[in-house]
Amino acid sequence: MKHKIFFILTLLTISISFQANAQKGWINLFNGKDLKDWKVKISKHDFNDNYANTFRVENGLMKVSYDGYQDFDKQYGHIFYKKPFSAYLLKVTYRFIGEQAKGGEGWAWRNSGAMLHGQAPETMLRDQDFPISIEGQILGGDGEHDRHTSNVCTPGTNIVFEGKLFTQHCLDSKSKTYAGDQWVTAEFLVLGDSVVKHIIEGEVVLEYTKPQIGGGSVTNYDPKVKVDGKPLTSGYISLQSESHPIEFKTVKLFNLEAYMKDKTKLNKVLDKILKE
Repeated sequence: MKHKIFFILTLLTISISFQANAQKGWINLFNGKDLKDWKVKISKHDFNDNYANTFRVENGLMKVSYDGYQDFDKQYGHIFYKKPFSAYLLKVTYRFIGEQAKGGEGWAWRNSGAMLHGQAPETMLRDQDFPISIEGQILGGDGEHDRHTSNVCTPGTNIVFEGKLFTQHCLDSKSKTYAGDQWVTAEFLVLGDSVVKHIIEGEVVLEYTKPQIGGGSVTNYDPKVKVDGKPLTSGYISLQSESHPIEFKTVKLFNLEAYMKDKTKLNKVLDKILKE
């Protein structure tokens, strides 16, 4: 009996240890099966109303679709992972497909984004267009003109770029242009409010610091949530619906919170995972 109890306790200890270590490493935010770990907020609709089945899973892909829309009508949407993070490497593999929804803005053609350090979705008001957040903007090319991807946009926020407070809405990266329906992998390294790096094909294409609440480019928000000047040290991750169909086959995150107090360990783990 004692041996059986010892065996059970050993298995329990191993299980707890494994779960703890898993939370320090890669987490598949999208499981390839369903959206049970995600919450939806679409402008002009209530929290968790996935209007017209905008966000769905088909053939192992997370899809943003508009076949249920008669007119897009600025119904900007976001799908949020269920919990916030403060320090992490986010990796998303995406591709744009098909035609833009009727009524979509010209600038929203082949346009989406990964929202970083965002406000909690349940704090967004019904008609709010975008979460207060830092946007890793995702853009597709038209095959003729330069159109960088992994830019930064700032709905209700500001950043510090090259030592100066940057208050314009968007800042281009130095990435190349990705046209057509090809798969592209974008990574976002976020370390609290100290530094954010946008990475494409292993190259840092944009870097900035001190993300903070402030500025404009967000409407119909709750003033109690928009505390200008407040550092963004953590927040929710969400993916956008801006009127052009897009698919995601990978959405995963390496949790770096456990390494933030030891720069040597942090650099060591970053050197490893950035090569994966």
